[in-house]
Formats: sequence, structure tokens, C-alpha cells
Amino acid sequence: MKKISTSFYDILGISSATICLVHCLIFPLLTILPLGLSHNPFIDLLFASIGLFAILKIIKKSSLLVSSILVVSMALIWISVLTELLLDIHLDLIYFGGIGMIIGHLINYKLHRNQNH
Repeated sequence: MKKISTSFYDILGISSATICLVHCLIFPLLTILPLGLSHNPFIDLLFASIGLFAILKIIKKSSLLVSSILVVSMALIWISVLTELLLDIHLDLIYFGGIGMIIGHLINYKLHRNQNH
């Protein structure tokens, strides 16, 4: 069986965090239009779960800097998502967490790529 590389999880994390961030930034603008759209926090939970899966695979093999960025970013995302689900309060921490996830995955991807070349 072929072992999945860390770069795959970085690409998964970058993609998921970017889609999540775009969703979080653009969706509020779409709710202004009379399209009948409403926010569903379970979509945020889906992105947070994908991100958690990706970072759990990455932090074992990454540097302290990358691990710290990813863990703190994921904590911000989960705090925001769970606060919205349980208390129906929207926190802006999810934006900072999403940006941190993208930065952490990009740094790790570049470090991983440089080590393999």
C-alpha cells in the first residue's frame, strides 16, 4: 500500500482552509441578496473537521513553528464553530484561524518540498 505523503495533507489543508475562508468572507454578502440563502454552521463544522484531520497527520512530522501555527489556528476555528453551534454567537476568530491554517500549511508544504529536492 502506498503511503500518503505529508504534502498531500498540506494540499488538502490549504484547499480546505482557502475554501472555508472564501465561504466565510463571501457568504455574508450573498445573504444580503434575495436568494433565500441562510448560514448553516454545519458547513463550518465540515471544513473544521477536514482541517483537523489534515493537521493531525502533519503535526507529527513538522517543525515546532508549523505545528504551533496549525494548532493555534485550529483552536481558533473550533472555538468559533462550537460557539456558533452551541450559543448561536458568531466570533470573528474563524477568519484568523483560516488565515493561520493557510499560512501554516504553505510553510510546511514549502519546507517539505525543499527537503525532498
